[in-house]
Amino acid sequence: MAVNKVTSTDFDSQVLQGSTPVLVDFYADWCGPCKLAEPVLDELSESYKDKVKIVKLNVDEENALAGKYGVMSIPTTILFRNGQEVDRQIGFGGKQTFENLIKKGIGGDSNG
Repeated sequence: MAVNKVTSTDFDSQVLQGSTPVLVDFYADWCGPCKLAEPVLDELSESYKDKVKIVKLNVDEENALAGKYGVMSIPTTILFRNGQEVDRQIGFGGKQTFENLIKKGIGGDSNG
């Protein structure tokens, strides 16, 4: 399952107003570590499809949004839940690092 792209046009509806946690991958086409992260995020989007949505945001095309969230290095992945940032990962730390970030979003509910 490929990870969908978001833009400033649909960021609020896709990320901030989502009913599930959303992991946003801030990336650029020219970024080597971003290319390494892509297949891992695709795999995780399938593994966690019922628990978290994973989307990509191109910082070259959406630099105002990147700036709004203080993205200074890429790749940066930010996990949002209920419209708020839960945590972030800067750089590509491998699959386990992304999974740990996702688990913070889905495991943080008081309901379980």
